[in-house]
Amino acid sequence: MRKKQDRPEEELDLIGIPAIADRTVAAPEDIPETTVKRLPRYFRCLRELFNRDVMKVSSKELSEYTGVSASQLRQDLKYFGGAGQCGYGYNVKRLYSAVSERMGVAKKYTAVMIGAGKLGRSLCESMLFEQRGIWVKGIFDASDDVIGKTVGENTVRNVSELCGFCLENRIDIAVFCIPAADEEELLGIIRGAGIRGIWNFSPCEIAREKAGVPVVNICTGDSLMYLQYEMSKAETEKK
Repeated sequence: MRKKQDRPEEELDLIGIPAIADRTVAAPEDIPETTVKRLPRYFRCLRELFNRDVMKVSSKELSEYTGVSASQLRQDLKYFGGAGQCGYGYNVKRLYSAVSERMGVAKKYTAVMIGAGKLGRSLCESMLFEQRGIWVKGIFDASDDVIGKTVGENTVRNVSELCGFCLENRIDIAVFCIPAADEEELLGIIRGAGIRGIWNFSPCEIAREKAGVPVVNICTGDSLMYLQYEMSKAETEKK
């Protein structure tokens, strides 16, 4: 069956969504971090259900889709007014809207990619940002080999133009896809650009304390090593 194209986020009422049974969405500081880490999983599942025109879903069905136990799922969703109704379950659109609102999808953040190598180009051309309400407005690099080339809907600009571009376009997020750099070099690139968050794929970890803004450091090698650990553990348990 042909998969339906994702609906644009504008179709969702993402602001001030009333919850089922007149409950309200919890403030960010009231939601445990462990719950926050599961929200992207709920977001993906609910988006898929919404795109398939599924209007309601039970906690059991959501549990099967997400791999989170039904009891844990109900505990998590209570922060979004999602107590559900006996014999009905959850209103998919309302719950999706509430989770989207809390995750910042409604804020329409803007981003720039720094590094136009394979990873930077791949991320820029993907639907990953658009599906989460983020608009990639530029991609930058220091290499003459890529400057001027088109990546997705953007033309690669010289990194020397970055700060001015970010200030002029009120860019919120910097995505680092530079293969090798130290912390000071990375922060120097965006210093004075008004960046409010960093998504870092470079080998160097950036400390939030030094950046002065929220930072998420991504190390794909760590997840690969975790897979190795799980495989080794499974092999040991078989013996």
